[in-house]
Amino acid sequence: MVTGGSRGIGAAISKQLGESGATVAVHFRKNEKEAQEIAQKIGNGSRVFQADLASSEEVIYLYEQVIAAFGHVDVLVNNAGVAVSSDFSKSDALWLEEWDVQYAVNTRALALLCKKAIAGMKERDGGRIVNISSRAAFRGDTLDYLAYGSSKGAIPSITRSIARYCGKDNIKAFCIAPGFVRTDMAQDFMDQYGEDFALNDIALNDLTQPKDIAPMVVLFASGLADHATGCTIDINAASYVH
Repeated sequence: MVTGGSRGIGAAISKQLGESGATVAVHFRKNEKEAQEIAQKIGNGSRVFQADLASSEEVIYLYEQVIAAFGHVDVLVNNAGVAVSSDFSKSDALWLEEWDVQYAVNTRALALLCKKAIAGMKERDGGRIVNISSRAAFRGDTLDYLAYGSSKGAIPSITRSIARYCGKDNIKAFCIAPGFVRTDMAQDFMDQYGEDFALNDIALNDLTQPKDIAPMVVLFASGLADHATGCTIDINAASYVH
């Protein structure tokens, strides 16, 4: 199950999981056409599922629909996220509204899906959870992306807690911390600050691509790196290495 699987990093993860033989539940919020195309390309009986992760009710229904379709989830990839530029000049009410949306999607929905997945994985012989955080969780972010950075900052803690206390149930949890990745979401930031801002902030000559993130997710899903449970892997062109 891949949240935000219709575009960007999620699309790359979904495709590579499919190439590795997985049946993928491709979640989308509004890009149904793209999600359907990805599911068809993947094959293996993959299907698409719609939900607005800002709504806890829809998150729960999403998971229930995936279980109804496939019976169980072996691997949960929490990839979906939102980033909203919300500078301090905005009114308190609007600033808090944008803050709440980012926490709802980036943190609360992720935690709720982990909760649902863990319950199901305990009934079977375990499973794997891969959470996509951000370098911003460790090095912070610009003040207008304060909510984004802090909402991503909770993810390594959630991941480590699951790894520490669910390991005896054969449930492993991993975290990946990308930096700038050439996606629509990152483009919004670069449109605001300029692409040179992003390029000057990394150690390589080109921005990370979604396809650079996907192989590590597939490795974690494969079971070949289970003793790395609890870890956070930096894939951010050395713009932050913790």
